[in-house]
Amino acid sequence: MKSTRDVIAGRLAARNIHYGWAMVALAFFYAVFSSSAMGVPSVLIVPMSKELGWSIGELSAPQGLRLALFGLTAPLAGGLMLRYGPRRMVMLSGALLMAGLAIAATTTEKWQLWLGMGILLGIAPGLTAMQLSAVIASRWFVARRGLVIGLLSGAVATGTLIFMPVAAWASERWGWRAALLIPSVGALLSWLMFMWLARDRPQELGLPPLGETVMEPVPPVPKDNFVQLTFQALGIGVRSWVFWVLAFTFAICGVSSFGLTQAHFVPFCGDMGIALGTAAWLLALIGVCDLIGTIGSGWLSDRYDNRWLLAWYYGLRGVALVWLVVADVSTFGLLIFSVIYGLDFIATVPPSVRLTVQTFGREMGPAVFAWIFAAHHVAAGAMTFGTGVSRDMLGTYAPAFLLAGLLCWVAAACFGLVRRPGPVVA
Repeated sequence: MKSTRDVIAGRLAARNIHYGWAMVALAFFYAVFSSSAMGVPSVLIVPMSKELGWSIGELSAPQGLRLALFGLTAPLAGGLMLRYGPRRMVMLSGALLMAGLAIAATTTEKWQLWLGMGILLGIAPGLTAMQLSAVIASRWFVARRGLVIGLLSGAVATGTLIFMPVAAWASERWGWRAALLIPSVGALLSWLMFMWLARDRPQELGLPPLGETVMEPVPPVPKDNFVQLTFQALGIGVRSWVFWVLAFTFAICGVSSFGLTQAHFVPFCGDMGIALGTAAWLLALIGVCDLIGTIGSGWLSDRYDNRWLLAWYYGLRGVALVWLVVADVSTFGLLIFSVIYGLDFIATVPPSVRLTVQTFGREMGPAVFAWIFAAHHVAAGAMTFGTGVSRDMLGTYAPAFLLAGLLCWVAAACFGLVRRPGPVVA
């Protein structure tokens, strides 16, 4: 008797739709909800501070740890996915996510804050995050690879931002603990759907990747343990100049995106007299525009030189952040900023992943990118903490936003040091 998964694959094939698109849909919704569980706590800093009596700086530290662990877990997740496949990794990620949400929603002591919101909600989405996107794109697609990376990367960032206004609304009415339930239901359902319908490779369904006509044999499963595989990928990466440029610039991406606005955009707006609900909706607008911008970036990365796309993205992001500081920004100005900045929020991901896969290959490329992604979120975590401390000491967010903008211009200039890569390695 055929499984539900095989029936769906057959019906899609009858309509000339590759099952890879079903994998994209499953990964998209899991990424949206798992990353929302990581992002929603950021909009709850103010109500948590009022209820628990802890300062913005004290609450920012676990937020920074969460972002850092989200990135630090990535290299290990790269090795784990090579060894065990994406389906098992989503199984582990979802279990830890549910535990983290439960502890976070019942927090009364600082150790619970650190364990739930700081550790578990950092590790759980970090076990999949960008690695899941890179693995599905590289294993299931040859054609449309950049578009797929754009879709799935946009899901990660959009999930962190788009549920924030709903969480802020729920927090104002029922408290911040109830707001944490919002991502929980979606995360649980999308987790179960992925476990039910996903496969690790197209060969398991008798299919070649989209864009190929011949089904290649499945590569042998690596015999090394995941730690060895993780550091093997690092060893391959550090011997390439492309790796160092991508790691450095992606760290600046983390500083100027997740590390700055995810945790501090709402308090920044509060300093300007913007209501919590309005600020959260502006953050959601950034998330919606990010999804549009990242998908568009994926489409562009299939067609144009990825180096110059990245230079433009970082340059424009720097302009937006510096303008936000030096201009006398009104609510309407914040709306304009949210659209422009949102379109560029993590548009850097598709060309960065494509450059990595072009350089290091279909199998090892995602594992190497995991280390690049680690640089992104370690820097984001440090920026989240540093920005909170700076705000407590100086009473303003302006220096942090200005620094991030200037660093974006440095990142843009770095791509003049990278040679044009060869064709994508299959």
